[in-house]
Amino acid sequence: MFMPKPPLDHRDSLPNNNNNNCSDVCRRHLFLILCSMLKVPDHQVAGHRAGDGKLGPLIDDSGKFYKPIQSDGRGSKEVAFYTSVSSYTNIPSHIRRFFPIFHGTKLIEASDGSGQQPHLVLQNVFSGYLNPSIIDIKIGSRTWYPQASEEYIQKCFMKDRETSSLALGFRISGLQIESKGSAFWKPDRKLIRKFTAEEVRLVLRQFVSSNSSADSGVDPDCTFVSTVYGGSGGILAQLLELKEWFEHQTILHFYSCSVLMVYGKESVVKEASSGAEVKLVDFAHVFEGNGVIDHNFLGGLCSLINFISEILTCSDVHTAKASLQDPKNYCYTNCDTQN
Repeated sequence: MFMPKPPLDHRDSLPNNNNNNCSDVCRRHLFLILCSMLKVPDHQVAGHRAGDGKLGPLIDDSGKFYKPIQSDGRGSKEVAFYTSVSSYTNIPSHIRRFFPIFHGTKLIEASDGSGQQPHLVLQNVFSGYLNPSIIDIKIGSRTWYPQASEEYIQKCFMKDRETSSLALGFRISGLQIESKGSAFWKPDRKLIRKFTAEEVRLVLRQFVSSNSSADSGVDPDCTFVSTVYGGSGGILAQLLELKEWFEHQTILHFYSCSVLMVYGKESVVKEASSGAEVKLVDFAHVFEGNGVIDHNFLGGLCSLINFISEILTCSDVHTAKASLQDPKNYCYTNCDTQN
């Protein structure tokens, strides 16, 4: 739990109760208790993590997510996006739900101990889940934007080439998958960056399996695939909604933006409903579309949709052909050849 050092002006602003002779120490202790309501997120899978003197996001118990506003210009661009997105009348309401709710900006104690810093106040997408399984997927075969410096372009291009971005149009940036009870399989980010197309497909199967683990020899059973990926409210249907909009929208281009996919296995088991959600996050590099379709984002989104559609198809085949052939062999010999 993050407990920031209270600034002097906040300590002095606390009421001084002369009746019980509350000392400065007492008031400081009270303020620390209030500050302890801010904590490091338990379920962050990508981006800079707070703690150990590092700047990162914080959360509270009311379902809010506090993201530090970067000082190099990216932060102001993301604030501008959230502030102005409501004014884009061409974004329909069923698409707006894919953006985290924006609660403005706020000065709070930074996680690195540097004092009060401005933060975006957003919806904590994971607050309604007990043990959420999460995948953060950066969309687009290129993550650099046209106006970027040559140095930045080369930096992004190297990362896009070394990961699956260039080949697949997207890459997994981070993930955690509930394995047993409250335990998670959460591979190191350096390992995730090296994922091949086959490993990406494997992880997308593990995401909806009851036997997910770090053991590469375990074949994912895809137990939850029809509930999480399929159905009218499943992840695939939500991605298709986004795809339909991106096929026509020309007002914005999203570079280095991520798709978050989240669900709770406990809901699937107990309620036969995953509560699966798709959210778009990270808007530091959103630019005017100027009447042109965002083919970079659309292409990556279509590629992700194809992968998930194949997994659903394989799952259907497993059920229908289980008595005729080995499901493991069928899925890999029939689906893998389509990409």
